[in-house]
Amino acid sequence: RFLKMTPSYVKKLGIGSIILLTSLAIMGCAPSTVYVDTQDDRGEAVMALDYRDFESAAGEMVDGMLGSRALENPRGGRYVLVVSRIVNDTMQRIDTDQLVRKIRSDLLNSGRVVVTTAVGLDGPEDEMNMAVRQLRESSEFNQNTVQGEGQLIAPDLSLSGVIRQRDIQMDNRQQQVEYYFELAITDLSTGLAIWEDQEVIVKRGSNRAPTW
Repeated sequence: RFLKMTPSYVKKLGIGSIILLTSLAIMGCAPSTVYVDTQDDRGEAVMALDYRDFESAAGEMVDGMLGSRALENPRGGRYVLVVSRIVNDTMQRIDTDQLVRKIRSDLLNSGRVVVTTAVGLDGPEDEMNMAVRQLRESSEFNQNTVQGEGQLIAPDLSLSGVIRQRDIQMDNRQQQVEYYFELAITDLSTGLAIWEDQEVIVKRGSNRAPTW
């Protein structure tokens, strides 16, 4: 039953009680939260990039890398890959690591490459690589268990790229948003790109739909 909020009743309740009742009423009307099955997500598409786009682009890119045979080491064994700069050239505040992590995981599982975290453009990705080496002069640690000099492995290959966005206004009050995922692998011994690819994701919808 709905309460009749007469002036005398409002005065009796007090402002604190009114706020509480209003909040409870709003919460009662709000839709319930549900889990999303990411393996079979049939939810409504959005104009901005979401996790489905990253998984799709990463999967296609990895298939292209492995299918090109560029990652087959002629000397045997696995290449050592380092992640260079992945530039976000879109209107969205996205974490490019979301794309890179999926690619790294799939490449590692392929058995073709290993990824170094000891070097990066902004310093080691995992700072512990260098931190443990500062224990060499510490008498508190058994020096036989401390990482020695000359054990870090330099990378053979570098992964770099960019994610671009292009918005196109259409005539029927709709917009088309194009996302370009561009990646390249460079042989660091020669500076030559041994693999490049572009994956394009195109979305059309209302021009009122946000793309960020």
